[in-house]
Amino acid sequence: MNFRSRATRAGALGALLSTLLVGGQLTPAAAASSAPAPTTSIAVAPLAFGDICYGDLPAEAYDTLDVIESGGPFPYPQDGGVFYNREALLPGQPTGYYREYTVETPGSDTRGARRIVTGESYQEDYYTSDHYESFDLIDYGC
Repeated sequence: MNFRSRATRAGALGALLSTLLVGGQLTPAAAASSAPAPTTSIAVAPLAFGDICYGDLPAEAYDTLDVIESGGPFPYPQDGGVFYNREALLPGQPTGYYREYTVETPGSDTRGARRIVTGESYQEDYYTSDHYESFDLIDYGC
């Protein structure tokens, strides 16, 4: 494999960081002058979840969040159970870090597909409407 020197990589990184911190634009000419064309490619996994504004949640999600905040009682015995993140869509954490809770689905005779999954960090709450096929981090600031 052909790797760029540490100094070349540091120079390219410095140019990028400077541009981002100052708020300018990194032009193709500036990028080219600060680093040679890469000789290897690195796959970067995209974020496996989006975000959703708190105000855009379905009404039933607010009820679930209120019950979580108060510590129960929960309508289903599975609520508060460990969410294992088997789909690996949420950031990797030790077992027990995430908990899952049912978001009622109007007209459904079952628990439905909607859930809130909470992490241990403050306001680290994810909403899924499709039974763990996708997640949205709840943005409490909008």
